[in-house]
Amino acid sequence: MEVLNELNDKVNQLLKRYATLEAENKKLKATIEALSSKEKQMVAHIASLEDRMVSVNLNGTVTDDSEKAEMRHQLDTLIADIDRILNTLND
Repeated sequence: MEVLNELNDKVNQLLKRYATLEAENKKLKATIEALSSKEKQMVAHIASLEDRMVSVNLNGTVTDDSEKAEMRHQLDTLIADIDRILNTLND
């Protein structure tokens, strides 16, 4: 009878562990989905900024160094965020 009780305890432990892992898996999937969505938004934003930068360069309307520096800073920030998200997705 004691063996059955031990077996029952082990089964209960396994079921608890399974439930914990299942919850963690759902949380990780939600995180991946959120990060993927954020990445898509950032890629679209970068594409928009690149188009804007190209048109600005073609029109020659940006002559102010501070505006150029701000645009460069925005692009660098977005690229760094995308790299961080890609690294997180790869982990």
